[in-house]
Amino acid sequence: MSHPVKGIDHCFVLVNDLDTAAAQYAAMGFTLSPRGLHSAAKGSANYTIMFPDDYFELLGLLTPTELNAKRRKTLAEQGEGLHAIACRIDTADSAAKALEALGIATQDLNSFERPVPLPGGDTGVAAFSTVTFAPDEVPLGMVFMCQHKTRETVWLPELLTHQNTACGLDAILAISESPEEDAQRFARLWAAGQVVEDNGSCTVQTGQNSAPLQLLKRSDMAALYPDIDLSKTASGAFTALRIRVSDIDAARACLAAAELPAHDTTSGVAVSPEAASGAVLEFVQDRRQP
Repeated sequence: MSHPVKGIDHCFVLVNDLDTAAAQYAAMGFTLSPRGLHSAAKGSANYTIMFPDDYFELLGLLTPTELNAKRRKTLAEQGEGLHAIACRIDTADSAAKALEALGIATQDLNSFERPVPLPGGDTGVAAFSTVTFAPDEVPLGMVFMCQHKTRETVWLPELLTHQNTACGLDAILAISESPEEDAQRFARLWAAGQVVEDNGSCTVQTGQNSAPLQLLKRSDMAALYPDIDLSKTASGAFTALRIRVSDIDAARACLAAAELPAHDTTSGVAVSPEAASGAVLEFVQDRRQP
């Protein structure tokens, strides 16, 4: 049976205070969706930051419930930050069956929906089905799969333009004590999963037009971001999110206008986790631009 996972669809930053997180990311020049309220049982809400092919979201827990107990525990023990990657699939049910046949364990197959404010004052529905890789399959953070049933209410055209010119996910970076071993385990989760090693760091290619996952030892991550306190990121999760921008100078201008410290990197400019809800956020010039 063929592998059903086609790439990275989105990722999420799990935050302590959703209003604070939204203000931080809006200050960086991102266009945020209206707040999406989940069910009373979930007790959560989110803001999405959309790009043409992928996106990321800010996820907050508004009310303690039985269903969000695990995420409350995650926040308490690991801190806020970049906790999860969501993968591209066709359907959640068929993905779970295909992965089982391949010897890759999954759990928590479920479906849900949330209301979506639409242009002109109407309200639509965003509907999803998800299934999660079993914890033993995932070396760091959480990785799950997301079936979009109503793409037209998620990828709204007015959400795709950002003052900072952000246009897509470039890479997800994580600290690993054993990058080679963890990279091989992560690579199993994607049909096109391949590992490229470079001086002790490992990059997992996740598919066509899909952000890679880079695993680095702590010392190597610190060398990438020498002016940033990595202890402020979530422990045992993902550390940094690189965002492609069509104009790096526009991104810098947004940070300057918001009076946010901009840390120069070898690839672009980064914002510290204190100003990005527990994640290192790095802007890099879109290499696909002519």
